[in-house]
Amino acid sequence: MRALQALESDSPSVRLQAALAVGTSPDPGFVGKLVERCAVEPEFYVREMLTWALTRHAAARTLPLLLDEVRSECAQARSQALHTLSKTGDRQAWPAITPALLADADDEVARSAWRAAVVLVPEGEEPALAVVLATQLGRGEHETQLSLSRALIALGEEMLPAVGAATTDPDPRVRTHAIATGRLWRDPDAGFASAIEEAKRVAALGGAG
Repeated sequence: MRALQALESDSPSVRLQAALAVGTSPDPGFVGKLVERCAVEPEFYVREMLTWALTRHAAARTLPLLLDEVRSECAQARSQALHTLSKTGDRQAWPAITPALLADADDEVARSAWRAAVVLVPEGEEPALAVVLATQLGRGEHETQLSLSRALIALGEEMLPAVGAATTDPDPRVRTHAIATGRLWRDPDAGFASAIEEAKRVAALGGAG
């Protein structure tokens, strides 16, 4: 119980050590507090340790609570629950990855949903997932766009038709992002920034890369 109380300490280092302790000695009674803390913990590295601690507990105990959090009105709760689901890799969670979450208005939630989706997607459903992910092309700034490109590329060749179709989208941001994603797929060592700049030139000339 001392570790659970320490999760609410004013000191980030104390909270980190508490999460480490809870994960080192898993106890089903800790799960609810870990999930609750994920929704409010301000420090990224502490949230990462909370996620690790949750993965040390049985999925039968963590999964129902994480699925509840995915539907929370709190963006951080949704984002962190999705992040944790991507780390557990339990495909029972797949039905919770809805189109609404993949298009969540909060960029951090959407990014977490994209990462979780490519980990949890059942075999054979990759093309349908790629179509949904492709609707988000052109969204956000550099980091958000890079996250989406990485998620699409993680689907492998199954993403090519959806991304290819987006290279002729009327919206130049969508076109550019799609072209850049295709270039990154063909040359994984190319930097995303340079792929975007080259894609902008191609899109401006009316090409599809």
